[in-house]
Amino acid sequence: MIRLTLEQARELAHDILRSNGFSEPHVQAVAATVLACERDGYSTHGLYRLVACVHALKAGKVVADAVPEMIDQAPAIVRVDARGGFSQLAFRAGVPALLAKARQAGIAALAINHCVHFSALWVEIEELTEAGLVALACTPAHAWVAPAGGSQPVFGTNPIAFGWPRAGQPPFVFDFATSAAARVDLERHQRSGQPIPEGWGVDAQGRPSTDPAAVLQGAMLTFGGYKGSALAAMVELIAGPLIGDLTSAESLAFDAGSQATPYHGELIIALDPRRFLGSACDQHLARAETLFASIQDQGARLPSQRRYQARAGSAERGVQLSQAQYDELRALIVA
Repeated sequence: MIRLTLEQARELAHDILRSNGFSEPHVQAVAATVLACERDGYSTHGLYRLVACVHALKAGKVVADAVPEMIDQAPAIVRVDARGGFSQLAFRAGVPALLAKARQAGIAALAINHCVHFSALWVEIEELTEAGLVALACTPAHAWVAPAGGSQPVFGTNPIAFGWPRAGQPPFVFDFATSAAARVDLERHQRSGQPIPEGWGVDAQGRPSTDPAAVLQGAMLTFGGYKGSALAAMVELIAGPLIGDLTSAESLAFDAGSQATPYHGELIIALDPRRFLGSACDQHLARAETLFASIQDQGARLPSQRRYQARAGSAERGVQLSQAQYDELRALIVA
């Protein structure tokens, strides 16, 4: 293992992205996201995701210098056309208008179209909670997941993220796939030669399997049976047809076998507690703190607590990569 300071990790990400021809706005936005994940111990979505970013570029599935276009769609809706670039830059382009609209109307939505999406949603959610807003985000992926009762891929992993701002402490945030596991978890088990738990997926013949390679060729399953399946379908609809963008099946068809990062849309909804509650806002936010205390006082943890602990440690100690991962990342730098 080798250890990098956060600044060294940032420089590594910048060097990889710049040397492969990404424009400076994309370099800054993408690097900030992968560094946040690496810093928080979320290494599956950290620096190693740069391998997929470069692959998407070489496969012709992402536009390295795309300039997002913001569209003022309606009083409480803003759209950003990512023009085939990564979602991070499109999000940055749309956030100022989303914040302004949410504070004016109490609720507002940001629809990101035609973007390449590889990242965790909590990074974006935290930017909104830092502004004092409650936030919800979701996005499809490639069609890797079968519906409950079926055996053929229809859904993506279709993550949902939610954030609640808290005064003087980290926000309440969760971010999880509607599949039983994230796609990267299967890939990690395959690389290490380890079986996956039962219930994660089926093989190409629809038979339950603990072989990650067989499931990657077959279909993943949703968590919670029909409940997870219904949530996955909801994400397909509100972050697909509702915003005029691709479903997971359409994203996979667009990929055309290149095995690149999914191309589709993302929906973010922001709610302003102060517009909902007026002068009673602080009173009701305090009631939320009672809820959180009732969870923690019995020994249960809140979502993201481990991330926040890792964040504090990384600020002091930096981050660790295996030598093999570091060498693979360094090899991405174009001389």
